[in-house]
Amino acid sequence: MKANQIAKLIASILLPLGIGGIAGIFTSEAIPGWYATLHQPSFNPPNWVFGPVWTTLYIIMGISLFLIWKLPASKQRNQAILIFMVQLLFNFCWSFFFFYFKMIGLALIDISVLWIMIIFMLVRFYVIKPVAAYINIPYLLWVTFATALNMAYFFLNRS
Repeated sequence: MKANQIAKLIASILLPLGIGGIAGIFTSEAIPGWYATLHQPSFNPPNWVFGPVWTTLYIIMGISLFLIWKLPASKQRNQAILIFMVQLLFNFCWSFFFFYFKMIGLALIDISVLWIMIIFMLVRFYVIKPVAAYINIPYLLWVTFATALNMAYFFLNRS
């Protein structure tokens, strides 16, 4: 692999990890306080599960971004990268809506849009590099679960 490809791989992985790390800082501050006071759904995993799962998913997302980015420049590739960036923005915003602003309903809207954007991303990735779509299936499944969890928190904690 050439040096520029290695640089793209590293940047592709560091981007989602960095975004997730920033969001994680704000998440971790709310967990022992506000979050601990919420009525939790019965299917809520232990808090320690979220860090390793998200770290793994961010690495997978980064690898999939690299698989797309290293392709020759084209309209399809650029659209796929744009959709990746948009879904990553919704992913980033969710933590702030839920944990920082404590707006569970807005977080639910955000994660629902995120889920749709992941589907768009998977479709775009599949068209130009199927493996880049396939490796994101765990991400889609986890966000599906997280959406159900967010919905449960919303209904259990309405005032």
